Amino acid sequence: MTDNGVREARAFAPASVANVAVGFDLLGYAVAGVGDTVTVRRIEAKEVRIAAIRGAAVELPTQAASNTAGAALIALRQALALPFGFEVEIDKGIPLSSGMGGSAASCVAALVAANALLDQPLAREQLYLHSLEGEAVASGSRHGDNLGPMFLGGLVLSTLERLVPVPVPAQWHSLLVHPDALLETRRARAALQGSYALQEFVAQSTNLALVLAGCHAGDATLVRAGLRDALVEPRRAPLIAGFDAAKQAALQAGAMGASISGAGPSVFAWYETAEAAQAAAPKVQAAFAAAGFDSQSWVTPLNSPGAHLL
Repeated sequence: MTDNGVREARAFAPASVANVAVGFDLLGYAVAGVGDTVTVRRIEAKEVRIAAIRGAAVELPTQAASNTAGAALIALRQALALPFGFEVEIDKGIPLSSGMGGSAASCVAALVAANALLDQPLAREQLYLHSLEGEAVASGSRHGDNLGPMFLGGLVLSTLERLVPVPVPAQWHSLLVHPDALLETRRARAALQGSYALQEFVAQSTNLALVLAGCHAGDATLVRAGLRDALVEPRRAPLIAGFDAAKQAALQAGAMGASISGAGPSVFAWYETAEAAQAAAPKVQAAFAAAGFDSQSWVTPLNSPGAHLL
């Protein structure tokens, strides 16, 4: 590849809700209004450097191979045998260990920015394959439920090989509430160790099928029947103070379903209108307040946009 004249690019990647109750490591959607911004510069040295990380409440790794953005760009460089390297600056906008895809957002924004510096830019689906290497650095496994929707926007089914957008009605909205608490992804995944009954898998498969069918048909009744977690939530809920009350507040306010966002501690709920989601927000936040936590909330369409260049 030769120099295309462009030496620097900035990109924004939104937060996301992963798992969506029924699609552990498979299903996620983008959340508008909060995200990470990454600046990438093309450098002569054949390496990836993390020059700065701003906005993080705790110290994040600046060794490229140990950083989600850095690891993804290393994978991109190696796959394309690029004759140049990248220097990266990360501006964090997503709270860490929040269950909102913070590690994935830095990774996706870095790849979208770096892609603009290539003479032959890749499709988002190709960038996705490299982003899996970055996600593995943060969580210890390769899964794309945060990454897919950040690349494409909206609700996305993400396997290790492909991204499948899932249509949802334009009027359906998400409520996402983040209590001011931390739940480290690796700890949340450790809670899932152990045996599972076959009946639990059947129940979860049923729920996933109902939600996907309901989304495709625009049928809220099907989604209401299926948007519940039979596998993961029962094991992770005890790690989140105030979760049970927050979930009940969301459901009593008319949610189609509510559960843990990603690894937690954030909670999401789906509503048939923006007005219903907005009305529910203070009730869910009050439940966390009763447990001793301040919180932030976002109401966004389920069809919110993905990452973009700035």
